[in-house]
Amino acid sequence: MMFWKKESQLDRINNKLEKAMRKDSAFLVFGSSSHKYTVYDKLTTKELADWQVKYQVTLPEPYAQFLTKVGNGGAGPFYGIYPLEKAASYTGTNALATKCVLYPGMSKEEWNPLIEPLISDEDISDLEYDATREKVLGGMLCIGTQGCEYDMYLVLEGDFKGKIVYTSDFYQDHPFFFVYEDNFLDWYERWLDEIILDYDIAWFGSRMPGDENALIQVYQDASNEKIKSDGLAGMFKFKKITQPAIDFLKSVADQRQSDRTTAIQLICKTSFDAGRDYLMELLLSNRNEDFLQALMILNWYGKSYDLTEFIKAILQSLDKVRDPETLRHVGYVLESSDAITVQNFEPFLCHTDSSMQAAAIYAARNCNDKSESWEIIERMLLGGDEIVMKNTILYWGLIPHEKLLPYYKAAWPDYKNNENFRDKFIGCLKELHLPEDYFDKE
Repeated sequence: MMFWKKESQLDRINNKLEKAMRKDSAFLVFGSSSHKYTVYDKLTTKELADWQVKYQVTLPEPYAQFLTKVGNGGAGPFYGIYPLEKAASYTGTNALATKCVLYPGMSKEEWNPLIEPLISDEDISDLEYDATREKVLGGMLCIGTQGCEYDMYLVLEGDFKGKIVYTSDFYQDHPFFFVYEDNFLDWYERWLDEIILDYDIAWFGSRMPGDENALIQVYQDASNEKIKSDGLAGMFKFKKITQPAIDFLKSVADQRQSDRTTAIQLICKTSFDAGRDYLMELLLSNRNEDFLQALMILNWYGKSYDLTEFIKAILQSLDKVRDPETLRHVGYVLESSDAITVQNFEPFLCHTDSSMQAAAIYAARNCNDKSESWEIIERMLLGGDEIVMKNTILYWGLIPHEKLLPYYKAAWPDYKNNENFRDKFIGCLKELHLPEDYFDKE
């Protein structure tokens, strides 16, 4: 019976590979253009057995079935699945056969000492570094990459044999993530299902599996707050949701303060108009974290909608901004609006904190009244440091006004040998009908 079940799943996977390729014929899913939903030639039973003898490892049965019944790598999540020999090249031969020391939900207290030599010991030798790294990654096979520093490993030995682990560089307080599925085939088939169902799979595997009803049920039934949170977050993979799901999210936003902003974000992601009233409440809140969350949601999901009422509320609430991160997000939301002026950002452009000034310069980069606001800019340059000048030139260019020339002339020696910056200086002089050697004269 167990053998029949595995064969049935393998048949489904082969069929779903064809369906996924038809669904994503333009290869718009992240990484799909690299593998194009094709798999490499299958391994023979003997080839698989020889590999296991060579590395003294017995592969988890679901993964071994994939290699001999579907293909030796190729199509798969992100950039695809490595062929077996390539997968083995990322871990030392001896380390493959060791017991995996990682486990789902690993605490920071156990993780941090494990990786501490890798991130804090500047004098560690190459041999010691490799030995510590292999201790962390031992008992696992690197089956593919997500790009940059992120890879996918399969646990070969230990209590969680067969589980998939998402790895990254080694960071304090950030243990590696175990996906929800118990084995390779379930994880792989879920990837195909989510493509066929047109889910948002940019972060495939990191969200709890299940459709709307399943995740709502998880949230309602769970007594553990983390499970509730994970169930709710699982809904981010949906590009659209039904009205009953929107009603559920509204009830969460109304009744659960701890999950309120997540619920509002989900509503706005899938039905922006349904979340407008909630967003306005966040913007008008006295809590800075609510104001920032509203700005982030507007930046992520609101750019194709009429934001007039929100822009008005943001401009009226600028006095609540106290940190560069919030100010940057103000800039993100307002960047395409004709309603903003340099004067709106005057308190931040002339702030005593250069990081606030830098954020304000970026936020005001699309303002059209810079020449008329030369007095504000002069005060900004007078009180700012070299970073303020550099950011001004980088994001604004040189505002052509004679009152600002002394500040540009003082900065000229630092930039005249940089072709890109030099052109901005010369362009400013041309607009003011001044000779190109103006800044070089005593």
